[in-house]
Amino acid sequence: MLLPQDEELVQRRPRGRPKAEEVAAIESRLLDVAFHEFVARGYGGTSLTSIVKAAGISKTTLYTRYASKEALFRAIMQRQIDGFAAAAALRPTPGAPDLVAGLDAYGNRTLEISLEGALLQVNRLIYSESGRFPELGQAAAEFTQRGIGDVANFIGTCAEADGTPCRDPRAVAETFIYTLRGWYVEVLLTNTAVTARMRQHRVASTVRTLIAGRAEW
Repeated sequence: MLLPQDEELVQRRPRGRPKAEEVAAIESRLLDVAFHEFVARGYGGTSLTSIVKAAGISKTTLYTRYASKEALFRAIMQRQIDGFAAAAALRPTPGAPDLVAGLDAYGNRTLEISLEGALLQVNRLIYSESGRFPELGQAAAEFTQRGIGDVANFIGTCAEADGTPCRDPRAVAETFIYTLRGWYVEVLLTNTAVTARMRQHRVASTVRTLIAGRAEW
């Protein structure tokens, strides 16, 4: 239920059940404000009370959506990841799936979105505060596992399509993801400026090395 202060987020309307677009507007506003609060104050320095105040909403509006700060942060992460849809690079295309092209596209898209904008800020926050707040690391790990699952399914599909056996697609996907993740963490910790050419070279090298051992998969 919307309280009077929530009506500032949407145009005034007759009393009754809020429209879907009004609810969506409040949700978007809430996540935007929460994101900026987390970035500005850090995870530890941000409270749900400060988010409520900054967003101009009621505690009821917040708590009916997110029961904890962790749940709210996960929603922010999910929105950032969904907005860039790296997994789309692995979706089937006409004809036989191309393992090299798919892995290359996925790796580049994942690193591209992780090295800029909002997702970069979220990742910096996670790496800087996960030692004090294990739930941040746990949330990041869960999202990583989803990515590994997407890549593993793609590898399995390619293996079936071209008749090349793969005993453990998930282990191969883990090797691919964690190799790129190691490079990304180094870039993050050293604040290295990465060009598109550098990123493309890193992904191509990783894919090439992975494919070279395909007979052992």
